[in-house]
Amino acid sequence: MALKGSTVREQIWNYMASAGLSNFGVAGLMGNLYAESGLNPKNLENLCETRLKEAGKPYCTDETYTAAVDRGEISQEEFLHPLPNKQYGYGLAQWTSPGRKAGLYDLAKSRGVSICDLEMQLDFLLQELSTSYKNVLAVLKSATSVRAASDAVLIDFERPKSQGEAVKKKRAEYGQKYYDEFVKPASGNTAGTSTKPEGGKATMTETQARQHILSIMQGWVGLKRADGSHKVIIDTYNEHKPLARSYEVKYTDAYCATTVSAAAIKAGFDDIIPLECGCGQLIELAKKMGIWEESDAHVPEPADIILYDWEDNGIGDNTGWPDHVGMVEKVAGSTMTIIEGNMSGGVVGRRNLQVNGRYIRGYILPKYAGKADKPNEPNASGNLKVGDIVSFTGKNHYASSYASAKKVSCMSGQAKVTAINEKGAHPYHLVAVPGKGSNVYGWVDAADIQGAASGSGSSGGTAAIKVGDTVNYSGNIHYTSSYKGAKSSSCKGGTAKVTAINKTGAHPYHLKHTGSGCTVYGWVDAGDIGGAAASGGTSGAKMHKVVSGDTLSAIANKNGTTVAKIVAANKSRYPKITANYIVAGWTLTIPQ
Repeated sequence: MALKGSTVREQIWNYMASAGLSNFGVAGLMGNLYAESGLNPKNLENLCETRLKEAGKPYCTDETYTAAVDRGEISQEEFLHPLPNKQYGYGLAQWTSPGRKAGLYDLAKSRGVSICDLEMQLDFLLQELSTSYKNVLAVLKSATSVRAASDAVLIDFERPKSQGEAVKKKRAEYGQKYYDEFVKPASGNTAGTSTKPEGGKATMTETQARQHILSIMQGWVGLKRADGSHKVIIDTYNEHKPLARSYEVKYTDAYCATTVSAAAIKAGFDDIIPLECGCGQLIELAKKMGIWEESDAHVPEPADIILYDWEDNGIGDNTGWPDHVGMVEKVAGSTMTIIEGNMSGGVVGRRNLQVNGRYIRGYILPKYAGKADKPNEPNASGNLKVGDIVSFTGKNHYASSYASAKKVSCMSGQAKVTAINEKGAHPYHLVAVPGKGSNVYGWVDAADIQGAASGSGSSGGTAAIKVGDTVNYSGNIHYTSSYKGAKSSSCKGGTAKVTAINKTGAHPYHLKHTGSGCTVYGWVDAGDIGGAAASGGTSGAKMHKVVSGDTLSAIANKNGTTVAKIVAANKSRYPKITANYIVAGWTLTIPQ
């Protein structure tokens, strides 16, 4: 997804806000980033510039050093140690240790973007917070003051030598300036309002709106009554006035409904989600709003709200009094993953449940489309993978996947996919196939790829694994980068998605867990991947963008396949697809 905003400040603010950080959390983080780099993603530590100049290096400024890394004049090892046995900071967060810098380097190379690419650095920063610094991320999502958020980043993430009161105060002051700029804009100043994280309408798609509230719920997973960490949920609910039924929730109360309501308040969605601390009352309010789904067999979407009745006998449609509530995180096949407050032991956690399973009372279906001011943008090239040969029909390629990248004209024809950045404005990097008409060599728009011209890559083992594949991960260790000296941590095996590949790395595959019980989220060894559990799509598949008037039978007949095969190939991406139901704007995989 392209960054939003006309300045680096706006882009960072909007990015982190959309990731579920509170206003205070974003401000506290940005204050620290400013102290470290001045919000300059190509910033090289000043002392390093001096030492490189003294050593006679031709690259001793932010610009020349960055360009040298991008051109390959500075190797990965030299990037990690700019001078023998010396470590220096680089980028927004002034990443310094070899393991962390290697992760940044690997991500840039896997995407084919500059080492100073802002979106890439923000993705890396969020990845670090989500994996190695979960405690910091939890504070940033729940912080109720700039100082609290700033101190968490300073002490537990940046960890400079000086962490005294003067430093804490100065960094919090920096953060407060950003809070005042974006949360309290001066008259006539609209900066930072394009993605307002709390209260008010956001510039987002319906899908992004759903993910926005889910990010808040995800940030609360692990909070518990036993240590009082759940109080942030209760406080969020109680601070919103008027209170439902004028009741102030106590810290000792059951808080499942309170959790869903607090997430709605924090997301600014209190106008589309009923606010209550009782499950039965939630249903009654949802009925009045016209967003109640009675059928247990309903197939929900992410961020839909599910209610349970533990006395359900499993016969017919349950209409009893509800006992519990949660928010659907994802639906994979017939299995739902739900985030719930006040699970057994008073914790916020996850539950897996079958669609149309026992104990389902019904669903609340908030109208998230009402929070969106732009349509969902389908991925036009579907399940293309690195290594595929495609038909490139465009006339331009770009220096990076970033929205502002320089545009260069080129000729269409067949080309090979060499890198993918699904969030990029120009998400696919292509290299022309010799003798096939094209001279493309850069990042291109998804709309300019008409689908695979022919498959590529060998089958079997990790040699055939591509970005986007779901694999069977059998290991128990993942790493912060593909670099040999990367920091390791334990994890649990299972099914996972390949999100990046560095074939020359010591740990060449980056995985993100998808299966129940699997916790891998990092770089892993090739020997720990047993092969594809399920591919990202069908070899040689075509893509078809649904337009008004299309039917699956007509699409199937035109492409020499069957309706059943098209439904099966697209069910994971579009759970609501049936033989008689498709939606204009969907981009369907057409198996050959």
